[in-house]
Formats: sequence, C-alpha cells, structure tokens
Amino acid sequence: MTDDGGRIGRNEELLMQALDGELEAADQVELDRLLSDNPELRDEWDRLSKLKEVTANMKFRDPPEEMWAGYWTSVYSRFERGLAWILVSIGAIVFGSWGAWQVARDLMADNDLPTVVKWSILALIVGLVMLLVSVLRHRIFVSQTDPYKEIER
Repeated sequence: MTDDGGRIGRNEELLMQALDGELEAADQVELDRLLSDNPELRDEWDRLSKLKEVTANMKFRDPPEEMWAGYWTSVYSRFERGLAWILVSIGAIVFGSWGAWQVARDLMADNDLPTVVKWSILALIVGLVMLLVSVLRHRIFVSQTDPYKEIER
C-alpha cells in the first residue's frame, strides 16, 4: 500500500480521496483509468468500498433494560458503601480518639508537662486510632474479596 519511502502512493491516495468523496474531475478520470488497467487495484477498491458501506451502516445495539437496572444498582451500591465506610471511619476515629483522650486526660492535666509534649500525646493518640481504623477496615475488605482465603498454608 505504500511506496518505498513509507508514504502512501498515488494510487492509494486516489482511493482514499474517492472513498471520502473528495476527488476532483481530473483525479476521477485518472482513478477510473487505473482501476480498469489494474485488477489488483480494482479488488482493493471493491474491498474498501464494501468496508466503508458496512461501517457507515453499523450501529451499536442498545443494551437490554435489565443491564441498565443492574448497572445503576451497582453504581448506587458502590457509592452508598463508599460513603458508609467514610462515615464509619470518621465515627470510629472520633470515638476512639475521644476514648483514648479520656484515658490520657489525667496525664495531660499534669502542669509539669510542656505543651509540646501534650500536643505530641494528642497527635500520637489520634494517629494510632486512625491507623487502627484503617488497618481494620482494610482487613475486613480483604477478607471479603480474598480469592485465596480457603487455601490452607
């Protein structure tokens, strides 16, 4: 289909222009002559014309209604579960941090501790609670979707 330089040759250029309806009168005469003189080019023209006709008339099939119902249910379920996990995580972090803070409150009430140490204790408590919630959430998710959970080690 290409000449030695890797470019589209004149014959192919005429075929493409004819398929796209962009041939001028002089080029149409040249293409008609080439098609009558060259059976291989004529076969290529027939093949490309059929391909264009088939692709021009091609349409996507509409999916069945059941598929759409399942699709939107799936999207809604994923959104709902994602939002639920966010809310559960936030609630667990806040509640866990509050509980840990109550335990550490006596330590924080000590006036001999510098403010930096008090803030560090607070950051440590919140960070540990967040890490615990994150690890627990991940373990629950993995245990539900792990394809190897039935395999003994």
